[in-house]
Amino acid sequence: MIRYLIALGVAVVGLHASPASLAGESKRPPNIIVILADDLGYGDLGCFGNKKIKTPNLDRMARQGMRFTSFYVTEAVCSPSRASLLSGCYAVRVGLEGALNHTSRIGIHERETLLSSLCRRLGYATALFGKWHLGHLPEFNPLNRGFDEYFGIPYPNDCSNKFHPIVRTFPPLPLMEGRKVVAEEPDQAQFTQQFTKRAVDFIAKNKDRPFFLYLAHVMPHVPIHASAKFRGKSAGGLYGDTVEELDWSVGEILAAVQKHGLDENTLIIFTSDNGPFLSYGNHAGSAGPLRGGKLTAFEGGVRMPCIMHWKGRIPAGKDCHEIASTIDLLPTITRLIDGKLPANAIDGKDIRPLMFGAKGAKSPHDALFFYNGPELHAMRSGPWKLHFPHSYLEVAGEPGKDGKPSNFDKLKPEDLKKSGIQGIASRHGYRVEHCGLELYNLDNDIGESRNIAKDHPDVVRRLELLAESMREDLGDALTKRKGRGIREAGMVPVP
Repeated sequence: MIRYLIALGVAVVGLHASPASLAGESKRPPNIIVILADDLGYGDLGCFGNKKIKTPNLDRMARQGMRFTSFYVTEAVCSPSRASLLSGCYAVRVGLEGALNHTSRIGIHERETLLSSLCRRLGYATALFGKWHLGHLPEFNPLNRGFDEYFGIPYPNDCSNKFHPIVRTFPPLPLMEGRKVVAEEPDQAQFTQQFTKRAVDFIAKNKDRPFFLYLAHVMPHVPIHASAKFRGKSAGGLYGDTVEELDWSVGEILAAVQKHGLDENTLIIFTSDNGPFLSYGNHAGSAGPLRGGKLTAFEGGVRMPCIMHWKGRIPAGKDCHEIASTIDLLPTITRLIDGKLPANAIDGKDIRPLMFGAKGAKSPHDALFFYNGPELHAMRSGPWKLHFPHSYLEVAGEPGKDGKPSNFDKLKPEDLKKSGIQGIASRHGYRVEHCGLELYNLDNDIGESRNIAKDHPDVVRRLELLAESMREDLGDALTKRKGRGIREAGMVPVP
């Protein structure tokens, strides 16, 4: 039964908002569209400074909406990042560490209230088109986690003997329609087109009821692909072709929303799950002025391009420089649609004042924390970024080329047997480096190049106290701490 309370005249957008929120009233709850790119860099879009890759639709979305310039994911790895977006929690809280694959027996637990489940309970139509990556076994299928429709792949597109540069022990990559495999080793050049068509059709089908659309693109994660219409067209090479096709997809979504008269009642959010896979060279993106990329807690790994658009609600052409995160989407959207927050603890905050341009609005976070699995690597508070002593990955030698990582020609059979960070480094063309206790002021050193910890011992002490509270809650393997607030992931025993 449709349970949104139109008959009662409830103006859900304004129900919990302050007058300054500028949210206004609406005849029905707003539609929610989240568009997520995979491994897109902070510097890959025209509206974030790229001069080679053309992104006119995203640039227009930014002009008509708001750029978030200090928008973060919780980890620079796909599965944890996606878990945080949908659950409103640091991934370590919900027990998910590292990128899941075809051998994983875990997934997002059924106890977790995901954004999809929350929306569906309020009568929303819900759909996921693209990459799931929160458990491939039937128990974790998106249809069991709040989605009415699912068309996509359960784990990364490089989990394929056809496309992985190193490993050759994968089963055929499955393309799923709901619970069924509808193709094996599908043509990846068609992914962006296929997922976009499904999204546009979903909008048309549900134009008369509220909907939540999660368009989780596979691109530009390696192996990168573009359809014939876009291949060879970008000055940014094949990578640019791929991003320009994603931009086309955003244009199709914007057009569909406008066509059905929904643009004044639809919140559209575009961002990425983590930074660029730098070791892959010309098949990887750019972090722009930021240091590092995917797999690191440096800004290039965790700070994402983010654009939010809602005609008449989000002020046009504005930038928000306050810190915010994907974990904030669930509580913010919950308030917008008059939902009830999960009973389990979450970590996100309501960022409606930032979204709606409220005068003097500040980030609701004292700090954001960046984990790598169970290890607390870094945190940000205001302009300050503090790194704790940890190992991290740096591209070894020259970046790779045409789908191969750096040092690919030097890879040895024994490298495939290494585990942990050394194994990741060897297989993906990185070397392991070590970071000390390092403090950066991002307002004047966005590239994290000047460690000023010794100059600001008071700041370091204040941030370390905040970090201690986080360690008590979510633990930290680097300091051998076990958190009290960690919940187990879903687990399917080996038969």
